Amino acid sequence: MTKTLFRALRAATAFMFLFAALAACAEGPAGTMSDPAAPVADLGQPLLLVASPDLKGPYSHTALIVVPAGDKHIGFIINRATQTTMGKLFPEHGPSQKVLDPVYFGGPEASDAVFAMVRRNPGAPSLRLFGDLYVTANAQNVDKIIETTPNDARYFVGFVGWQPGELAAEIEKGYWYVGTPDPSLIFRKETGSLWEDLVKRMGHRATPLKRGDLET
Repeated sequence: MTKTLFRALRAATAFMFLFAALAACAEGPAGTMSDPAAPVADLGQPLLLVASPDLKGPYSHTALIVVPAGDKHIGFIINRATQTTMGKLFPEHGPSQKVLDPVYFGGPEASDAVFAMVRRNPGAPSLRLFGDLYVTANAQNVDKIIETTPNDARYFVGFVGWQPGELAAEIEKGYWYVGTPDPSLIFRKETGSLWEDLVKRMGHRATPLKRGDLET
């Protein structure tokens, strides 16, 4: 089995889920980041989610980009850099050794699949998230990105999924600060302080907490 075929099979289930989900909803207008705090959460639009300082559990201190997928939502954690690189994941694939940044943990769903996020259309099959931001898990597309512009993408393993009504309930309970997403946050070189920076910028405008110790 070739490397490309192996990667294609590993990513197929995750990508087909994302494609089917996002195809069910119309694309919203592109977001901006002139002011990240959103006074009212419009769950039909792309969102920036920042974990409340009181949120405990696996999503503590996380920041995510989230998009509607029909009556569901999907997203990627954007500040969980791993110790793994594309070169380590695919040691026999020469172009992968040129990727400088680490792979990011996007979430627990399909965590064995690699997703490439880029600020241009990488070609079908791919999904437009918002603005000029696209994601693909198609092995041929990912390989082409690595081989031509290896450091113009952010690479994730896995994503986060919400069933109908789940995200609305979490926001109502005060789990998340809600803002408008900006691709520059995703491609920020240093993400270790991203959560703290966003809390400082958004916390005073966020949905007030309703519990003292929140868990997901």
